[in-house]
Amino acid sequence: MSALHATPSRHPSHKSAVLPVSPPAGGGKAGIISEMASQIAMDRAVDLETKQLMIAEAAYYCAEKRGFETGHELEDWLEAEARIEAVPRK
Repeated sequence: MSALHATPSRHPSHKSAVLPVSPPAGGGKAGIISEMASQIAMDRAVDLETKQLMIAEAAYYCAEKRGFETGHELEDWLEAEARIEAVPRK
C-alpha cells in the first residue's frame, strides 16, 4: 500500500489521521513526477544562484584585501570559489 494512502486500522474504533491523497486532475503519476522534477530543478537553481552570490561576495573581499588592484579578477573569483567549495555542508 502506498504511503500516500491511509493504512487500515486493526481496531474498528480507531480512525487513521492520514487521509488519502488524490493525484492532480488530469496529471496522474506522470503529472506528480513532472511536478516533483520541476521542484527539484528550481531548488537546484536557487542553490546555484545562492552559491554564485556567496562566491561573488568572497571574491570582493579577496580584491579588497589586495587593495582592489585591477587585473586579478579571475584569480579572486577562483580563490573565492575554492574557499566556498571547501566549506563543509550539512
